[in-house]
Amino acid sequence: MNRVTTTATRTTLFSRGLALPTIGMVAIVAVAAFQNLAMTTIMPEISRDLHGETLYSLSFAAPLAAGVPGMVLAGNWTDRAGGRVVAWVSASLFAIGTAIVMLAPTMPVFLAGRLVEGFGAGAIDVVLYVLVARIFPEDLHGLVFAGFAAAWVVPALVGPALAGIVTDLFSWHWVFAGALVIAVAAFALLVPTLGRLQAPAVALRPPWQRGRIAWSAGAAVAVLLLNVAPDLPVALRIAAVVVGLGGAWFALRPLLPRRTLTAAPGLPSVVLLRGVLAAGFFGSEAYVPFLLQAQHGLSPSAAGLALTVAALSWAGASWVHGRMGERRLTAARAFAVGLGLVLVSLVAALAVALADLPVWVLVAGWFVGGAGMGIAYPRTSMLTLRFSTEGDDGFASSALTIADAAGSVVGLAVAGLLFTGLGGRSDPMAFAAVFAAMIVIALVGLLAVVRLGHVPPPTSDPAAPAGDQAAPASDPAAPASDRAAPASDQATQTG
Repeated sequence: MNRVTTTATRTTLFSRGLALPTIGMVAIVAVAAFQNLAMTTIMPEISRDLHGETLYSLSFAAPLAAGVPGMVLAGNWTDRAGGRVVAWVSASLFAIGTAIVMLAPTMPVFLAGRLVEGFGAGAIDVVLYVLVARIFPEDLHGLVFAGFAAAWVVPALVGPALAGIVTDLFSWHWVFAGALVIAVAAFALLVPTLGRLQAPAVALRPPWQRGRIAWSAGAAVAVLLLNVAPDLPVALRIAAVVVGLGGAWFALRPLLPRRTLTAAPGLPSVVLLRGVLAAGFFGSEAYVPFLLQAQHGLSPSAAGLALTVAALSWAGASWVHGRMGERRLTAARAFAVGLGLVLVSLVAALAVALADLPVWVLVAGWFVGGAGMGIAYPRTSMLTLRFSTEGDDGFASSALTIADAAGSVVGLAVAGLLFTGLGGRSDPMAFAAVFAAMIVIALVGLLAVVRLGHVPPPTSDPAAPAGDQAAPASDPAAPASDRAAPASDQATQTG
């Protein structure tokens, strides 16, 4: 019996059998959101306390880089074992890493904890996607991903302030202690559901993809090298960029669906678009409050308003997207609108940096960009599951999350290189160069939208119209091998 027929009677996220996993998954995403936002607030205090100012950037890059092999291993393991054991191991690693961070007496120990925490978090991301694919009916996928986006709202509103208050009154160690307690409670809500993630029949299990796992470790090193390049002397910086870019290119290709980097129709274009969106938006987001503080004299809390409004518009747009049928908002239309709104936000930021426009222009622009991400991001998640099957949804989910993480790190690395090379905070052109580069990166996403190809209707909605189909099912430009090759085949293909 397939996953569609077994879930056909469930109609809401809080129906019997779905309520606990819904609440548990959203809570896990909320914990991750809180840690990401809190880190930005308290990391200066941590680096001072642990005498690790020179390793400041690594504290952000380490978990993203470690998450790449975590995603690959979890994807392969989930396709083989069903996901239950993977969930327990990944959650345990995340908890252990957070505990190390919480108790770290030195900066190297802190970074070690961030690496372990990031590896576990990357694996958990894959488990969440597989849970959505195998437990929830397809017509609820949009609402689930809208819930993931909404899970960022409360952390965006109170996370930075709460982390600052706890650090001031007690210590930054207690911020991670609180996050650990909430994460354990959230995972406990998923435990009853994990038993339903049964392993496939022996004949359907893909082999261990040792090559892909090794490549993922290489990709982690490469993107980490890119991220530390801005802090190196000029000669070493150039060498790090060359080695990092080359290593990332070759290491990421086997981890993604075949022809992803050339925007082949179907799943490859969806994965590429996810990475491009992450690079363009997150590569510039770190410099939005920086610009407001350095060039406009805003306090850190006031400058964070742009990030707060973006999180709110992201959640709101994702909520609307989850309730709009594909008849009205086709895949091509959703991506075009979402990418267009992101470009508007980047152009607004560039204009503020170049022309010293009022602060509200940047805040309003970032509000628009958040809405664009809220429209485009959940559709990439939905189509990744649409283009995959139960035998390879672990691979597809890991590919999407790898593109997300790698895109973010590469975007940040490009931004950091330009920002440092052009004079840093004292020169408005340094900020302008960052936003201009992210505009160029975002424009690459238009290629992925144009190349999307045929999008099949939801299998749980046989009445879905052909409006979401950019090409007929027989379109030779969208062969099945490009849409959803088995995981065992994709292990030997290149991006």
